[in-house]
Amino acid sequence: MKILITGAKGQLGSELKLLSEEYPEFAFTFTDIEELDITNMVAVSEFFEKSNPDVVINCAAYTAVDKAEQEPDLASKINSLAVRNLSNACKEFNSLLLHVSTDYIFNGKNHRPYHETDTPDPVSNYGKSKYAGEKQMLSNCRNGIILRTSWLYSSFGNNFVKTILKYSKEKNILNVVFDQIGCPTYARDLAGTILKIIPEFNDHKGVEILHYANEGVASWYDFAKAIIEFSNINCKIIPIETKDYPLPAPRPYYSVLNKSKIKEQFNLEIPYWKDSLKDCLKKLI
Repeated sequence: MKILITGAKGQLGSELKLLSEEYPEFAFTFTDIEELDITNMVAVSEFFEKSNPDVVINCAAYTAVDKAEQEPDLASKINSLAVRNLSNACKEFNSLLLHVSTDYIFNGKNHRPYHETDTPDPVSNYGKSKYAGEKQMLSNCRNGIILRTSWLYSSFGNNFVKTILKYSKEKNILNVVFDQIGCPTYARDLAGTILKIIPEFNDHKGVEILHYANEGVASWYDFAKAIIEFSNINCKIIPIETKDYPLPAPRPYYSVLNKSKIKEQFNLEIPYWKDSLKDCLKKLI
């Protein structure tokens, strides 16, 4: 099975590259913008003609949530137009497309975990661009998976874990919001799940939506407290409300994802977020 990875230098792409050594039955091609500009349909078509992948895992994304408020066109180009390009190419070459989406497509007004069937209603430009990407895939892709995840972190790239580690060494006190609730997710766990479920979609037709995140729920405050505690850093974390830490992009207050579907369909045991966080911190510290 030939697998093309886009956005290979990001958190998820980097974890997939690390895990790829454990999957000799797959032939991986790792690309980032230098090798393949997925916003350029001509470049995508030419690349597919040469490589003819069986599976495409789209890890490429514009993820600067606040910056997207000033750069909506760029966010849309990477998170929506590129997905259309990949969807069309996958349809032409009969490839499976797995596209990674986000909890930020929901408005966060729920008081129960979001199911795959719940209606998206994004509150930020980032969320809107990711939802637009999902719609492109549903309209243009013949065979695919939209895999929504949340609060992704890794030993690679920029993320909340690395930010807290950095600032906790510079300051004795950090203010972190406690009224936004989600599921911290270790990109390595997500990468392993992707490689496990892909073979099950060999003869699948249509686009399926799945949710994946680590087990449990947390606020950003809980997440920060755990990072500090597991790293044995002497820094006090102060809980504050979202209104006391204004940012350009609004966030969903509650974006917990229901994972029953993926767990039952693939008999998955998903790690608890604190256990996965400990694993990641071992690599970072």
